[in-house]
Amino acid sequence: MQTLNIEDVIQAHRRLKPYVHRTPILTSSLLNQWLGHDIYFKAECLQKIGAFKIRGATNFIIKRIEAGDKPKRIVANSSGNHAQAVALAASLFDIPATIYTTETVSAVKAAATEYYGAKVLKFPTRLEADAQVMQAKEEIGTVWIPPFNHLDVMAGQATASYEALDELGEVDAVFAPCGGGGLASGTLISTRALSPQACAAACEPIEANDAARSLRSGKIESLSSPPNTIADGVATPAVGDLTFPLLQQLDAFYEVEEQEILYWTQWLQHLLKLHIEPTSAMCMGGVTEWLRTQSGKKKRVLVVLSGGNISESTSRKIWQDDHLRTVPSL
Repeated sequence: MQTLNIEDVIQAHRRLKPYVHRTPILTSSLLNQWLGHDIYFKAECLQKIGAFKIRGATNFIIKRIEAGDKPKRIVANSSGNHAQAVALAASLFDIPATIYTTETVSAVKAAATEYYGAKVLKFPTRLEADAQVMQAKEEIGTVWIPPFNHLDVMAGQATASYEALDELGEVDAVFAPCGGGGLASGTLISTRALSPQACAAACEPIEANDAARSLRSGKIESLSSPPNTIADGVATPAVGDLTFPLLQQLDAFYEVEEQEILYWTQWLQHLLKLHIEPTSAMCMGGVTEWLRTQSGKKKRVLVVLSGGNISESTSRKIWQDDHLRTVPSL
């Protein structure tokens, strides 16, 4: 089976330069003072479409075009950031796109997807949407862009950490959220190449811990029902057969409680003055757990903030209780 390597990431970075933002790296002096370590945040919440997903979708399309195989139509199944990413990426190259999703899709995300030029088809269930996209991709000239389980998508996602590490130099640890594993596995490849001594780590909600269970059992495990987590960006039913072998090479993997996710979402929004998804903030639960096991000199930690698209209902849940009364500490 083919796997991702750093040359794939470097080539993806070259392809993407004209099309995506080189997002900033931010830090909070107050947070660093409280924790006693330096935490750096790669702000993909400031990326086009508000998430890292644009990197993978765009790299996928450009590589096809470079090979002389430009799609006549693109399809994808998603209810969130991947839908918007595919819609915008397809529009950049004047390719019609259709997104297959559920009737419960966020109205804001569906509207954004249509604004970028894609047609949105809604179905009663995710299973029906998935079945329809599998049927559609069989049409001549139509190409399906999977959300994470494709080497070109993974290479594109990896460019976020590649950029950050290229700018920061060596760090002691790198953290990324894990849903299907595209970002986390891509981050592993960038970390091994640019900061080989660093701890490469990923996090997921304990309420959607299919990846953690898969790592413990040694085989891909699926969630038995839709997970009840505020971190909806990583509510994927299972990791992929391409991402899983790379996830198995991570140095650490953390399962984060819902209250911890809410706590860090409030604090990062407050400290960084950014619109940050719970999925992104979740990694701080893993960061603090890792830092508690460390001794010696001050550590430098990179956290990939994967996105900043939050619905009104999610925002109300985030701020339902006041978590800012308790200052972050180890």
